[in-house]
Amino acid sequence: MKAYVFPGQGAQFTGMGKDLYDTYTEAKELFHQADEILGFEISKIMFEGTADQLKETKVTQPAIFIHSVILAKMMGADFAPDMVAGHSLGELSALTAAGSLSFADGLKIVSARALAMQAACEAQASTMAAIIGMADDVVEEVCKAVDGVVVAANYNCPGQLVISGAIPAVEKACEILKEKGAKRALLLPVGGAFHSPLMEPAREELAKAIQDTEFKKPMCPIYQNVAAFAVANTDDIKTNLIYQLTAPVKWTQSIQQMIKDGATEFIEVGPGKALQGLIKKIDREAQVSQGTVAY
Repeated sequence: MKAYVFPGQGAQFTGMGKDLYDTYTEAKELFHQADEILGFEISKIMFEGTADQLKETKVTQPAIFIHSVILAKMMGADFAPDMVAGHSLGELSALTAAGSLSFADGLKIVSARALAMQAACEAQASTMAAIIGMADDVVEEVCKAVDGVVVAANYNCPGQLVISGAIPAVEKACEILKEKGAKRALLLPVGGAFHSPLMEPAREELAKAIQDTEFKKPMCPIYQNVAAFAVANTDDIKTNLIYQLTAPVKWTQSIQQMIKDGATEFIEVGPGKALQGLIKKIDREAQVSQGTVAY
């Protein structure tokens, strides 16, 4: 069974999507449509912008969504998933590629999401940190013991967990985790505490945009970050999307479940190949009995 996976923030690079724009008339039309929807030339920033421009949340999230969804569309009949999943922002790319959202509606939600998250970041100083080489349960216990807001945010793969929260609490958690033997506890160059309670204002703002948008049943189940199992009901999809902003990204658990449910090939759709590396580590750790998984 084929599983298509879609990357999240951090996969961007200058020149992303230019090959699609130059090769396909439909892709060029979609880039122009995106420029109109967003009210600025995001295509020009994607093709020619600096790394700093691409790091702006209001640019990064729509850019990755646009690239991923157009790439899926240009696959045509070759895009034939039995299941899909997306890492954080990538969940909206996955839903759009799977037919649950139109390109325009998906992009509008992504833009609203990015702006709401940026506003939440500016409201309180916060950050994230990557914890390498430490068991998930140890990281969780340390976060619970630290004063202030700090939580497990991204379960990327075994031995790689990102924590998120207020800066003093994240720094204290990193200090303790280093003492406990973490190989690395590295503060990340991000604008705020994504997938933590500090994103509550963004969640509330995004909820209305999601509830007011028509979602169709996707062509195949989606394994959402919040649930980490197959979802196809549109009401459940909306609810999970809304709570994704304040809940952890259960990527490890989602991939493990996809493999248990029969996934034998994972195809990454979008800029970069970061998810392929994570999936290989998840598969190795699980020692899946179904046989070799292709990437």
